[in-house]
Amino acid sequence: MNNALLEVKGLTVAFNDDKVIDNISFKLYTGQTFALVGESGSGKSLTALSVLRLLPNNARLTADSISLQNEELLTIPEVDFCKVRGKRIGLIFQDPMSSLNPVMTIGAQIAEVLKVHFTLSLPEINERVLELLKQVELPEPQQKINQYPHQLSGGQRQRVMIAIALAAKPDLLIADEPTTALDVTIQAQILALLKHIQEQTGMALWLISHDLALVSTMADRVAVMQRGLIVETASSEQLFKQPQHSYTQKLLAALPTLANCLRPHKPTQPPLLQVVDFQVYYPVRAGIFKRVVDYVRAVDGVSFELQQGKTLALVGESGCGKTTLGKALLNLIASRAGQVMLSGTDLRQLRGEDLRQQRAAIQIVFQDPFSSMNPRMLVGDIIAEGIKSLRPDITHEQITAKVKLLLQQVGLPEQAALRYPHEFSGGQRQRICIARALAVEPKVIVCDEPTSALDVSVQAQIIKLLKTLQSEQGLSYLFITHDVGIVAEIADEVAVMCQGKIVEHGMVQQVLTQPQHPYTQKLLAAVPVLKS
Repeated sequence: MNNALLEVKGLTVAFNDDKVIDNISFKLYTGQTFALVGESGSGKSLTALSVLRLLPNNARLTADSISLQNEELLTIPEVDFCKVRGKRIGLIFQDPMSSLNPVMTIGAQIAEVLKVHFTLSLPEINERVLELLKQVELPEPQQKINQYPHQLSGGQRQRVMIAIALAAKPDLLIADEPTTALDVTIQAQILALLKHIQEQTGMALWLISHDLALVSTMADRVAVMQRGLIVETASSEQLFKQPQHSYTQKLLAALPTLANCLRPHKPTQPPLLQVVDFQVYYPVRAGIFKRVVDYVRAVDGVSFELQQGKTLALVGESGCGKTTLGKALLNLIASRAGQVMLSGTDLRQLRGEDLRQQRAAIQIVFQDPFSSMNPRMLVGDIIAEGIKSLRPDITHEQITAKVKLLLQQVGLPEQAALRYPHEFSGGQRQRICIARALAVEPKVIVCDEPTSALDVSVQAQIIKLLKTLQSEQGLSYLFITHDVGIVAEIADEVAVMCQGKIVEHGMVQQVLTQPQHPYTQKLLAAVPVLKS
């Protein structure tokens, strides 16, 4: 443990006069997993980018030393640094879809790394690319080598990112939130894959994450980062058993736990929303004339009820049909058959103005708050847009007062109305989207993975906000998620979805503690549990 693979001493990064990383030091050792944890904006990813010298031009980096295998990285000229970046240190980015080139096949993108760092013939490159795809356990690698990123699932794209990072056989692999948007079973597969590759190659793994349960199962050493400072560093066992710093204790306290599903339940109310034998099919076309030869049964005969003031959690892996179901209930996606009864009115039978008026009763909060808002509109106008559309009788002064009240309800200052979406953090943007959904006074809100990309403390704030609003306004939630801990925190009932069908449905305590269906048992077995 005397000779560190990577040693960082006195690293400081500033933008103008603002220090975003302030004099931090840490070490990584060969064959070990080091985790850097903390809230969004604490400086975790920026620390990794600083080591790789991938900072924007307006950033100012100073450090006493950044050494890799006792070689000082700060003195290497930029023209020679590519022999370090990608070859000796690999990087897995957080979002594979935006990191991969959409107009290049995945095989070509892996080959690109090999061409930069090695002198290989074309057959040798093709052989190595196929070998890497097999190493990351991508199914049918021979067929997928010529496919494009959009043709792969989220988990498969992440495997491709890992293959690219491993292509030059690095000594250190940096994994920046590698499983944030993945469901629990795919997450478990990716983490098992990284551990397996680490055991095979002996490389060091630097894991950047806000998922403390995941870190507790993966890491040997953990450093906790807050506002650009490392406030605590310890072995994984020591940190999770006896956290010393108050900030670490706060992060651990914010973790959702399955124990919360044991809370008492409210009395049953008459159903507000009834979904009966609901179907969403996508046609599969083939041949010269593109005739329909089959259907993808994205939602296949789903039925459930949602009571007023209650929360039904819809869980399942990516691609099971959760989001499709949520959007189709609001007529944002065409459905094939079934009934969607809201307060006795079948939404599927409505058209034109009748449907538009009913939209006020059922709203949606999307997974990615930034992409669901118009970046050119002020926040106040974004929130007011639905009111203006559905309530033309309300005056401008009343709308302004309403927006101010909504911002207050979701915990934002009234000055936020005069700012743009990019000026807010992820958690604040999600609050804005919740305010927009509340603006038209709905009875039901479909929450589509509203906390999946948020760190634990912000996630806890959003869950608390949703529960408070439900208590005060009697809202009903259809909560779509793959995070079972969140289910225990917010839901009254759980419906488990697999391949377009609901395979298990019951009270949250029953489903999470005594799952009956093998698929539910598989999902729960894959949930990372905090080791203490």
